[in-house]
Amino acid sequence: METEQIHIRVNGRPVTVAAGTLLAVAIAQAGETSFRHSVRNESRGPLCGMGVCNECRVTVNGQLHIRSCLTPCEEGMDVRTQ
Repeated sequence: METEQIHIRVNGRPVTVAAGTLLAVAIAQAGETSFRHSVRNESRGPLCGMGVCNECRVTVNGQLHIRSCLTPCEEGMDVRTQ
């Protein structure tokens, strides 16, 4: 059985992932190592993997502060690291 593939954009680049893939995984697969920056301009990324630390926040379709470790990819999403 073949897994359904969906298409999203990460920082303007097209990325194809399996349906059900979490955004944090898709962003990492796209080669991004920094999801956001702290107030001291330090790179941040997923830490806890369960939505508690908020280090994985990204912008999805213009909506700010989406926790990528909890959000599954949907066809056509436009994801921006912050």
